Amino acid sequence: MSLFTHRAYWRWSAGVQFARLPATMAPLAFTLLTTATTGSYRLGGVLMSVFVAAEMAGAVPVGRLLDRVGPARGLTALLLFTAAGFAALALAADAPTPVLVGLVVLPGISAGALSGGFRTLLADTVDDELLPRAISVDAMLLEGVLIGGPALVAVLDLAGPVVPVAAMAVACVAAAALVPRRAGVPDRVESAVDVPPARLLAYLPWLCCAFTVGLLLSTIEVAPLPLVQRLGAPGTTAPVVIAVLSGASILGSALYAWRGKTGDPRLFLAGFVAGGLTLAADFGWPGLIASIAVIGGCTGPLVAATSVNLQRLLPKNRRSAGFSLSFTVQACGFGLGSLAVGVLPLWLAPLFGVFAAAIAGGMLVVKPARAIGTVSVTS
Repeated sequence: MSLFTHRAYWRWSAGVQFARLPATMAPLAFTLLTTATTGSYRLGGVLMSVFVAAEMAGAVPVGRLLDRVGPARGLTALLLFTAAGFAALALAADAPTPVLVGLVVLPGISAGALSGGFRTLLADTVDDELLPRAISVDAMLLEGVLIGGPALVAVLDLAGPVVPVAAMAVACVAAAALVPRRAGVPDRVESAVDVPPARLLAYLPWLCCAFTVGLLLSTIEVAPLPLVQRLGAPGTTAPVVIAVLSGASILGSALYAWRGKTGDPRLFLAGFVAGGLTLAADFGWPGLIASIAVIGGCTGPLVAATSVNLQRLLPKNRRSAGFSLSFTVQACGFGLGSLAVGVLPLWLAPLFGVFAAAIAGGMLVVKPARAIGTVSVTS
């Protein structure tokens, strides 16, 4: 079956895009809400930080819970709980700061495992031959959600500062209605001692790949203004950096989906190394555009290859927790990359991503060939 006529996949895709939408809306929505109620944007930043910390803390434990009860049933409950948390936050917009901070923890804890749960259901939605293409198309759609979330907040804010947060609750309810249903009872969950040490070691290169994606991307996404100012360009040219990065990411994912193979992730890591070194070296506008295009073009394929290979290693009854851990590791990379931009010289910050990519590539060099073999797509 072709992916583009795969009704179950597009139902899954619609559900996961609705589930992702609140996270992309949250930074601006929280800022606008607290600015309207307190006169300061700072509380919005605090709420976002607490929300992200709660996501990271809850990702793996809640993912394990999803594995126990079954991802389909568990996701529906988690999404409705998350929706209730956002609705409570909207209703308590005028509450004291400690109350708002406490309320934002609730949707944060439950939201941390949503991506891992949906990724687990994808394995039951499409077969292995369609999986690389499915992940690549999803990466392209994710770019649209990342751009569309803040834009939607800006439009909804015209109706009132509470409306965007309420819309985040509605998006969670819509995602709950679209969760794919799968038959079967969840298998027994393996404990840590059930998982062979060799398998635990086999996860590390792929977790390092996920960390590298977050680390190097954040170097660009957080620093478009200083990157163009380093070239003596006005701040109004900063959006060009993000546009090139997003466009290259979409194009890279499209080419990867068209090719339809898992591919060798070491090639994409090599692209990260080359792009990061060029970015650090400051070769003017040509170097900046070329480095960002290379990094963006390798991002989607590296994410897809990492995801496919993780699925091959993870036991079926540990996938929600495993994928949630992967997304959390990527988020940690993004946070550390952002910190590096804030405290280090601009030329030095990309080198941490280069180093991480080189380490991940080195770990994959010594992996068995079967772990990074290709899977062809016949659709």
